[in-house]
Amino acid sequence: AKVGTKAAAHYALDVPGGTTVADVWSAVVAAHPAAGAYARSMSCAVNLDYARMTTTVADGDEVAFLPPVSGGSGVAPR
Repeated sequence: AKVGTKAAAHYALDVPGGTTVADVWSAVVAAHPAAGAYARSMSCAVNLDYARMTTTVADGDEVAFLPPVSGGSGVAPR
């Protein structure tokens, strides 16, 4: 699976069959421990579609982790 995170733009990760998005997230956190702070608020996607952490990934899937995003400055654009 190809993984995208703020910690590393893209990298390939070989995972065995039956691997879930949660397993991929665990591997990302193992490589980038600071990412673990976002575990409870992280959204994820598989192949550009929002997914659950229980979703199984297959060979060639792209997994993305999306950190929480807040609003703008509160000032309306002109």
